Amino acid sequence: MLVYRITKAIYADRLVASGGAARWNSRGQFVIYTAATRALACLENVVHRSGEGLLESFRVMVIEVPDELFIETIAADSLPADWFTFQQYDTCQRIGGEWLRSGRSAVLGVPSAIIANEWNYLLNPAHLSFSQIQLVRTEPFLFAPRIKS
Repeated sequence: MLVYRITKAIYADRLVASGGAARWNSRGQFVIYTAATRALACLENVVHRSGEGLLESFRVMVIEVPDELFIETIAADSLPADWFTFQQYDTCQRIGGEWLRSGRSAVLGVPSAIIANEWNYLLNPAHLSFSQIQLVRTEPFLFAPRIKS
């Protein structure tokens, strides 16, 4: 399976996690966020960057997750009805933190909080199977100037 991450060009040459807090991890927990499509990766950037800095130099990271690698998934219907709201960040962070601590898989599929029935994939760089996940290539990416937050 191929997954995608759009990032500033200076960070696109390797698979690393910042440890910054996000929906599915608390600060200090290292997770790499990817998306099932380039389009979803684009929307994630637009939403999280609030339209700021989109004219900088970006790349699409094309990442291969081997088909034989176990992917744990979290179904949206197993979450609170308002899981996608900012008020539920702590709930999602607890779930993601538990996944990281458990070591059950190198990849966690989570529902997109932006588009229903779309998926993001979290990569755990500390997992033993993470070395099987490969950055295949990077591609230039330009946000259309008409995109605004």
